[in-house]
Amino acid sequence: MSSSPTTSRKAPKGTIAIEEAVLDPAGLSWISNSAALFNPSHPSSSGPSPPPSPTQSKHGQLTQALLDIHSTRLAQMDAHGVEYMLLSLTSPGPQGEPDAEKALKIAREANDWLSAQVSLNPARFGGLASVSMHNAEDAAAEAVRAVKELGFFGLIINDYQDVSQGGDSENKKYYDTAEFDPFWKTVEELDVPVYLHPRYPPDRDLQPGTRYGDRKQILGAAVQFHLDLSMHVYGICSSGVFDRFPGLKVVLGHLGEGIPFNLIRADHWINKPVKKASRPCKEDYTYYFTHNISVTTSGNFNTLGLKFCIDQIGIERCLFSIDYPYDTIAEAQYWWHGVDLPDDQKEMVARGNAIKLFKLPLEL
Repeated sequence: MSSSPTTSRKAPKGTIAIEEAVLDPAGLSWISNSAALFNPSHPSSSGPSPPPSPTQSKHGQLTQALLDIHSTRLAQMDAHGVEYMLLSLTSPGPQGEPDAEKALKIAREANDWLSAQVSLNPARFGGLASVSMHNAEDAAAEAVRAVKELGFFGLIINDYQDVSQGGDSENKKYYDTAEFDPFWKTVEELDVPVYLHPRYPPDRDLQPGTRYGDRKQILGAAVQFHLDLSMHVYGICSSGVFDRFPGLKVVLGHLGEGIPFNLIRADHWINKPVKKASRPCKEDYTYYFTHNISVTTSGNFNTLGLKFCIDQIGIERCLFSIDYPYDTIAEAQYWWHGVDLPDDQKEMVARGNAIKLFKLPLEL
C-alpha cells in the first residue's frame, strides 16, 4: 500500500460505498487469530497463529486486499464507477479483544492510521472510527476524538464486545443496557451514524458441544452473521435506547441483517396488549426502522430484497454498499447497473442518502 501523498481528485458521480474494510499493519497480529474461520471446514485454532502470508492462500490474498487502499482498490473503483468509499477497520477489531487496555489501543492505533490514509486522498475516501466498548466512557471519549479531531464521519462497532471477567473467564457485553447510555448520548450529540457490523464468534464458542462448534458450516456471512447481529439489534430497539436518544442514527448492512423481512411479524407480537403493557420500548420495531435505522446493500446484491426494504422502511433509509474486499467491486457494480429503480430513487440509494446521512463532503 502506498504511503506517499496521492493526488486528491474528484471522481465522476457514481456509487458511494460505506461498508468497505481495511486493516492497519498493527492489526496483522489479531486478525490472524480468526483467519481459519474464513474456511469453516478448518477448526479454529486454540491460540494465536502467524499472520497469513501475503504470498500464499486465500487468507494471504485477503489480507493484502485489506491492507491496500491507494493502489488496487482505487484502480477498481475507477474502473467500475465507485465515486467514494467510507473505510473502516475489518471485523472484529476492538470488539474481539477481551482486555480493555489492549482493545482501546487497537481502536486508537487503527483510527490514527486510517485518518492518515484518508488524508492522502480525501476526495475518494472517508473513515468510520473504531471504538472499544468495554465501557461507555472510553467509547465516548474515542468517538469524540475520532470525529472532532480526526475528521471521521461515523463509527463502526462489530456486534458485542468480548470482555475479560478475570482469570480464564470471558464474557460478552451488549449495548442495550443503561450502562451504555453515556455512549449513546455522546453519539447523539456528535450527530454521526453508528454502523453495527457482524463478527465471528470467539474461540470459546466454537468448541465441541457449543452452538457453532458443532455447526461450523453455518459460520460467517451466509447465516451466523445475521443471526447474531439481528438479535443484538432487536435488543437495542426493544430496550428503549432509541426512546432515550431519539436522534440516534444506526446503519445495518446486508439489507438490514434480515430484520426488514420480519418486521410485520415482530410488530404483530410486540404490539400484543400483554407485550405492549410490559415492553421497555415505547414504539414497535418498524417505528425505529423508519426513524433511526438505515440499511445498505453490502454483500446482499438482491434487487427484489432491496425493493422490499424500500417498501418497508422508505427509500431514504436504503443505501448502496459493497463489502469490499469480502465481495468484489466488479460484482457489486454489475448488479447495481442492472437494478431497475426509477432514476430519482436510484440516485438516492447510490449516493444521495449516504451524503446526507454521513454529511459527506460531496455534491448532491
